[in-house]
Amino acid sequence: MPKGAELLVAALENEGVERIFGIPGEENLDVVEALRKSSIELVLTRHEQAAAFMAATYGRLTGKPGVCLTTLGPGALNLTTAAAYAQLGAMPMVMITGQKGILSSRQAQFQIVDIVAVMKPLTKLARQIVSPATVPTIVREAFRIAAEERPGPVLLELPEDIAVMEAANPGLIPPHPVEIPLASEAALERAAQLIMKAERPLVMVGAAASRPRSTSELAQFVVRSRIPYFTTQMGKGTVPGGTELYMGTAALSERDYVHEAIERADLIITIGHDTVEKPPFIMKARGESDGPKVIHIGYQPASVEQVYFPQVEVIGDLGPSLRLLADRVEGKIPNAGALLPLREGILARIAARATEARLTPQRLVHDIRQVMPPDGVLALDNGMYKIWFARNYRTQVANTLLLDNALATMGAGLPSAITAALLYPGRRVMAVCGDGGFMMNSQELETALRLKVNLVVLVIEDGAFGMIRWKQAVDEFADYGMTFTNPDFVKYAESYGAKGTRVNAPEELKPALEAAFAGGGVHLVVVLIDYSENKRVLVDELQKRLPVLPEPATA
Repeated sequence: MPKGAELLVAALENEGVERIFGIPGEENLDVVEALRKSSIELVLTRHEQAAAFMAATYGRLTGKPGVCLTTLGPGALNLTTAAAYAQLGAMPMVMITGQKGILSSRQAQFQIVDIVAVMKPLTKLARQIVSPATVPTIVREAFRIAAEERPGPVLLELPEDIAVMEAANPGLIPPHPVEIPLASEAALERAAQLIMKAERPLVMVGAAASRPRSTSELAQFVVRSRIPYFTTQMGKGTVPGGTELYMGTAALSERDYVHEAIERADLIITIGHDTVEKPPFIMKARGESDGPKVIHIGYQPASVEQVYFPQVEVIGDLGPSLRLLADRVEGKIPNAGALLPLREGILARIAARATEARLTPQRLVHDIRQVMPPDGVLALDNGMYKIWFARNYRTQVANTLLLDNALATMGAGLPSAITAALLYPGRRVMAVCGDGGFMMNSQELETALRLKVNLVVLVIEDGAFGMIRWKQAVDEFADYGMTFTNPDFVKYAESYGAKGTRVNAPEELKPALEAAFAGGGVHLVVVLIDYSENKRVLVDELQKRLPVLPEPATA
């Protein structure tokens, strides 16, 4: 009869799992042995947090739950940040942790932490397996819950005595597709009437629109409606065929140039907006402003917040629902392009100073865009540069700019890039990290080398936690507590066996990145950045922002 661990691995194979990221421990040894005999690859990482970041990114890019494995106690607790990353970012993931035996307590409370209780607020489901006979059912349910809307992480805890216990094979449960209902006819009609009557309509594309199954129909809606659109940070790249309608990305909540269009709109159609993202615009309560009406189109009803309370909701499977809505409004929106005259001015101001002879954030983004093909994947860590990439980096393919605008944690950039490089070996993949975020999981360079992936890691060096230091300066606090020293990053990379290059002048960046990609393998490029633009553009310039077009005349 099979052991519980063998039933677990068989159930994972049944779900189509090809690799598991993690660091096993003593309590997982039976699972490790079952994996050794299976078709599943165990990808050993150097930290449990990185393993879960990799699994979450797998879920984000494929729509199928990524899987990670850790031991009990300290190993399992290292998953908490990445669990929150997947929960807020709507990334399907299954975490499997070990535990001491539950039928006896020969080691008393040594290393025992109630991980199921710890993980309940951070997951869609957290469950301990107490019988090997229930393993196939529990695993099938875990994968279903992780993948269904809204996607997220699930925790399964397998105690070591249940892992070794034998049971009659209960048989595997075949996965089946879960169909998402379409939006109701009444909701589609209400939305269509508002859209056709709007004087200055605008579409906003949010995080949920980046689900792999959503992007094709979404692009068709924009193209068929001819309504200009902007994106949230996590909604970039989802409308490849509508670039002439693109108005920009809301990297800030207000005052940026894209807000010229947002402030003029009388109707905003949000597609896939998830309020876990930093607000792309702020609605005002009645009486405060004559703000726009908002139609919320999504897989799930809107989360009503102080800054977001739509008047109309269209809830259902995003792609087919958008197709039905487009059928109603195509060719019937007389003012569809009313805001388009703003586009040229908005994009020109955002692109300003992108080629000047300093390595400013604008120059950095411009040069990286030049070396990345349309399907190249850029995985950002979290830092000041994220705002500039969200604002200035143009994308044409969904999920080619992986950034986290939900938990917005540091340390995820390199692990996420490793997953992308594993999934897309024929595409250019680059991690962009600040020196602070890079050092939080820099040990995964060894993982990347061991996996023989092709990966360029760009480390932006400013010797500080730059975003917080910037906000400290903006709030007129003293410069205190945010600076540090770094290792020699080139030698650091070389000590792992990677290649390393330091860029000393702006004109060296593009050739260095091209050479890194051409050379293959893992290559770290380190560059110093001039962050003086942070205050000049994002504070001083935007505070006195002038309209890019004169206000419309009133009768």
